[in-house]
Amino acid sequence: MALIGRLFAIAFGFLFASLAAGLVIVGTMLFPELSDIAGAPIDPDALNIVLGFGFIFVSGFALLPALIVVLVTEAFAIRSALVYAIGGAAVGVACYLGLVPFDPATLQFDGIVRRHLEIMTGAGIIGGLVYWLIAGRNAGLWRDPPRRSLPHPGVPPAPQPPSPPSQIPPSP
Repeated sequence: MALIGRLFAIAFGFLFASLAAGLVIVGTMLFPELSDIAGAPIDPDALNIVLGFGFIFVSGFALLPALIVVLVTEAFAIRSALVYAIGGAAVGVACYLGLVPFDPATLQFDGIVRRHLEIMTGAGIIGGLVYWLIAGRNAGLWRDPPRRSLPHPGVPPAPQPPSPPSQIPPSP
């Protein structure tokens, strides 16, 4: 039963981590355009559409690399926020490099834009930290047996019922 609850926590954490990373990507990509608007209002419907596409983009491309990070941290019960931030950065880099053309003759990626790589890495770090806040802090705890509650120190222990008399025959 604890495993089923843990799977829901993982899915919920991934959902909000993808939303946060998509928000970072869309916000940083739109930042240069927002500075040129000169104070004009932003159409909220257009912003919602762009945020939705950012969420779908991040959640679709990051699922498998993020699943690897989640499986490793769950298997070894790793609960450090730093590990999730580094794992998120690795997922962001993997997602970006998955979209950049690779030249097998020179064994190099062609067309890496440094700003885009930094944005994806930063979005991965934010996504990893959001996941840690929701699900990563309790990684691996589903395997531990539930703790028994100790009696309150001010309460005396319950009296034991008397033991039945033993049926030992008397010795002569």
